[in-house]
Amino acid sequence: MSEYHEVRFEQDDRRSTLWKVLCESYFQRLISPADSILELGCGYGDFINHIRGGSRTAIDQWPGVRQHLASEVQAIVGNITSLPGISDQSMDFVFASNVFEHLDQPDLFACLGEVKRVLRPGGSINILQPNYRFCADEYFDDYTHRAPYSDRSLCDILRVNGYRILDCRPRFLPLTIKSRLPVSPALIRAYLASPIKPLAKQMFIRAGL
Repeated sequence: MSEYHEVRFEQDDRRSTLWKVLCESYFQRLISPADSILELGCGYGDFINHIRGGSRTAIDQWPGVRQHLASEVQAIVGNITSLPGISDQSMDFVFASNVFEHLDQPDLFACLGEVKRVLRPGGSINILQPNYRFCADEYFDDYTHRAPYSDRSLCDILRVNGYRILDCRPRFLPLTIKSRLPVSPALIRAYLASPIKPLAKQMFIRAGL
């Protein structure tokens, strides 16, 4: 895990800038002030550190995760296929960004089963990740990607696991911050507000029980 973070997923201040704007301009409106929030595979904590709610929990199998999370965030080093230490029906908003493409299908099914266990009635799982339909040529450039998922296949997987699709946006964000485009808060806000999404190869899917 440490080698992956050094080679492929190194810390980048541009990522923190991006997520601060994404949380303020988009994701925060999906969350009530008292909601309990759980992030799966949180990495450097760029989402969970910027989002606000009643309580915040983050889980990642990388031991270095603890040093990157805000003091108010409960950190769990563990596997998202079992969600150790998280009580039944204790979460309102579960978030997974660029995580499920790293899982084989049996592990994805196991994770979705655990998310069902920890979600409260009316809660949701919110998924942001590469859409294979639009980035097939680049998808396996990341050597840790295990299985290809598209907006169509992932929605079907959620349905067969007992979820209802609340929102599906096949083109939501560009694939990566590793480009020549500047990571500018004003540009990010304009991109989110625009109905036209140039270079968008990441999807956003929101589902409930």
